[in-house]
Amino acid sequence: MLVKVNSAANYGIKTVRVDVEVNVASKGFPTFDIVGLPDKAVAESKERVKTAIQNSGLDFPDKKITVNLAPADLPKEGSFYDLPIAVGIISALTGFEVPKKFIFYGELSLDGGLRHTKGSLLISMFAKENGFDGVYMPFDCANEAGIVSEVILYPTRNIESLYRHLMGELGVIEVFSRKEIDFSFEPTVNGFDMSEILGQEQAKRALEIAAAGGHNTLLLGPPGGGKTMLAKALPTILPPLSDEEALEVTKIHSAAGVIPPGGSLIRERQCKSPHHTISYAGLIGGGTYPKPGEISLAHRGVLFLDEFAEFPRYVLETLRQPMEDGIISISRSSGSVTFPSRFILIAASNPCPCGYFGHPKKSCSCSEYQIERYRKKISGPILDRIDLHVDVRPVEIADLNINSQFSNRKVQTSKEIREKVIRARKIQEERFKVENILAQKEKYSKIFTNTEMKNKHLSKYCTLSPEVDNLLKRAVVKFNLSARAYFKIIKVARTIADLSGGEQIGVEDMGEALQYRVR
Repeated sequence: MLVKVNSAANYGIKTVRVDVEVNVASKGFPTFDIVGLPDKAVAESKERVKTAIQNSGLDFPDKKITVNLAPADLPKEGSFYDLPIAVGIISALTGFEVPKKFIFYGELSLDGGLRHTKGSLLISMFAKENGFDGVYMPFDCANEAGIVSEVILYPTRNIESLYRHLMGELGVIEVFSRKEIDFSFEPTVNGFDMSEILGQEQAKRALEIAAAGGHNTLLLGPPGGGKTMLAKALPTILPPLSDEEALEVTKIHSAAGVIPPGGSLIRERQCKSPHHTISYAGLIGGGTYPKPGEISLAHRGVLFLDEFAEFPRYVLETLRQPMEDGIISISRSSGSVTFPSRFILIAASNPCPCGYFGHPKKSCSCSEYQIERYRKKISGPILDRIDLHVDVRPVEIADLNINSQFSNRKVQTSKEIREKVIRARKIQEERFKVENILAQKEKYSKIFTNTEMKNKHLSKYCTLSPEVDNLLKRAVVKFNLSARAYFKIIKVARTIADLSGGEQIGVEDMGEALQYRVR
């Protein structure tokens, strides 16, 4: 008897339909074969499915069983097909009708229970977009898949209850009630508050600009100046994720399988801080079946690379495309996968191997050759893609006096800075409203921050007075800046104007933007 069960497979953050065809033959030697380009995890489904069915109190047929995962030329990986294979076998034996408009998706444990399975949000979205009524999936995946409210979910704890439900003995497997998704929340502060950082007012101002406009930033200075503290304080001044951004981020984490059992929508901006020994694939993503790397898991959040010059150069060079385009494309012989990777890069580096080149009080022990070799680890094209270059000087002893720091002058807290950042982001949201309506119709990327503007948008949203334009051009000529740097300076100036509420970019705005670029 032949039974067909609907399922699906995730490739990156895209989902394709997979038909699980189960044939239980009345003739032939007892075997259990799975075809359709299965990988090792899929091939091992045979043992999981057989044991799970037996431990659920059902008889496993002593017959020739053939399972085909169609389309047969598409590689299959993972344990997602356990549930549809089991349903197909049980249906062939007992004769119940498999629901035609539902998708079955999930991994089985040997006792017949269903385990949390990655990618359930993507499956739920696929069901909605392709006209399926709903999805049968593990109970621990319900909160994640339940983000898509238009799809009926049947969270299932085990094979026995599913069998009884499909036989008509149980009307509802589990009662799943969706909770309203609330975006009005205060972020969890895991980093340092800005008020805890003594001194470094210019660096804190630079991070305020970076948070408001999504600009990449380089913090360059000797050890102990506060570079790491500044980077860890950045997430505390970022605005909350919008509905659309939260869904983008959650899709990536669902594909990576890092959403815990019972987890749901990710509402906080992620901050990733990989060690400099991270591999190429660990940073940008990869593998035989490509999975998201750290730059994609930091989408709409922060990617902090401490000891920037210690990262292998070939690893840093992979950042070129995502820093410019906000995506990373990973190609394999079986096809190409694209992941979103629009992050704020915060890079922290010492000026030389010993760290004290240019220090006002400590002498540098490095030779000119060592300094030059150290700095060459970071290529010109990477530096050219970083909007804000900040010198983090040693903190003066007067600023290290805690009592005078808090009693003699006003120190801005992260909450106060965050309120200014949110106001600037709202100005940008209003500015790009028409562009984003068109982007939605034409199905191309929306603009959320100033740094995402294309050059064609600058003449429309960043008009410069003759005085401001002259200041910028003189700086470009004097410091021999590239065309990319020219446009990036304009975007930074636009963000500075947004923070002050200015409709046009003023001379002060352009002057401040230039000081973060020319050194």
